[in-house]
Amino acid sequence: MERAGYGRRFLAICIDWAIATFSAALVIPLQSSSLGPSLTRLGVFIVEVAVLTSLGGASAGQRMLRLRVLTHPDYLFVKPAPIFLRTFLIALVIPAVVTDKDGRGLHDRIARTVVMRLK
Repeated sequence: MERAGYGRRFLAICIDWAIATFSAALVIPLQSSSLGPSLTRLGVFIVEVAVLTSLGGASAGQRMLRLRVLTHPDYLFVKPAPIFLRTFLIALVIPAVVTDKDGRGLHDRIARTVVMRLK
């Protein structure tokens, strides 16, 4: 396994956002009228990403791109509480954009996680 690059991670979050958009539109049809952020769509995104990552180690977008969220530095599965914290910080955007020299976002450092690419 190697660390996931920015391109794959960005594409995975775009896929997750699209899934949240369509899911929110199923609940509230007016949500499909724009692609911009809304509280409903953001809530669906947080729940979708957090639950799927907690249960399977990756969100739907990450799974499609063969990415996995693991603890750092042990590379074990992450417990649900840090995953929900990590997902909430992603939703705030800034913690996900601020990265260190290793390419880990602030959200990953706070939750003590790392995104790895599966071979």
